[in-house]
Amino acid sequence: MQAPAAEAAPRVSIVVIFLNGEPYIDEAIASVMAQTMEDFELLLCDDGSTDGSTATALGWAARDPARVRYLEHEGHANRGMSATRNLGIAAARGDFIAFLDADDVWQPRKLAEQTAVMDAHPELGMVCGTVRYWRSWAGGDDVLVPTGHVQNRVVPPPEATLELYPLGSAAAPCPSDILVRREAVEAVGGFEEHFTGFYEDQGFLAKLYLARPVLFSDVVWLDYRQRPDSCVATVTGEGRYHDVRRYFLTWFEDYVRRLPEEPPAAVRAAVARALRPYRRPVAHAVLSSPGLFLAGGRRRLGRLRRAVARRARRRAPAGDG
Repeated sequence: MQAPAAEAAPRVSIVVIFLNGEPYIDEAIASVMAQTMEDFELLLCDDGSTDGSTATALGWAARDPARVRYLEHEGHANRGMSATRNLGIAAARGDFIAFLDADDVWQPRKLAEQTAVMDAHPELGMVCGTVRYWRSWAGGDDVLVPTGHVQNRVVPPPEATLELYPLGSAAAPCPSDILVRREAVEAVGGFEEHFTGFYEDQGFLAKLYLARPVLFSDVVWLDYRQRPDSCVATVTGEGRYHDVRRYFLTWFEDYVRRLPEEPPAAVRAAVARALRPYRRPVAHAVLSSPGLFLAGGRRRLGRLRRAVARRARRRAPAGDG
């Protein structure tokens, strides 16, 4: 008797992570199921939810078991965003992986158009687009934010490292907007699980920018929900932004140092430049003030620079100059 043919792997594996996302997760999943491209699997990855979002995810998996799977950590544990993304990556079978946070929403042609870009440029490790910062869901005004420093061209390593936040000034991708080649995700080791919340995406992207070309499109594929209790808003409001940023930069400095091939000098210089304020006592004291990242940040930064200059002059040996 002939064995049944193995089930064909889907083109795209979609990893949706959630923690107590009951108010939004149904809308996020519906936007996946409304995609014009249907060759995908949906992996609903629960980071230890205690609200109704677990039941919602299980309900979707029961309705469409051929395409939808529910995943959780052992013991229904809460292990953080990076570990939960890696849970989905480990189960993924597609050539491409897309991520969607439970409070965001995709446009219907997101997967079809992004896979077309990746097919046209087989060297790419990632594609993402311009993002709609979505405030109208709560009565506000939406804003379109282009990702990256240049749109619609292949960006080779390490250009994105230097031009995009957190080392550069251009807008970084939203995790819910990216489509990545699974081979590239595995090559860089997935997400860094010691980043449990804020900056968890930057740890992964920093590795990817050094390893693969990427492309930033001018097309809008994502509605990125803006809400006051988001991870970014919470970290900023609690005054922990610079503690988290310093942690990331220190990790990245070590990561770059341990690469088997020495990275370009410009990358090492950019990391050292970003770390410099945190390694000067006066600078770090001012940067640790919650108000720096909020209103008046530029004025405070100017005062910081003047304070550092005065301190340097006081320390200069007699007769210098």
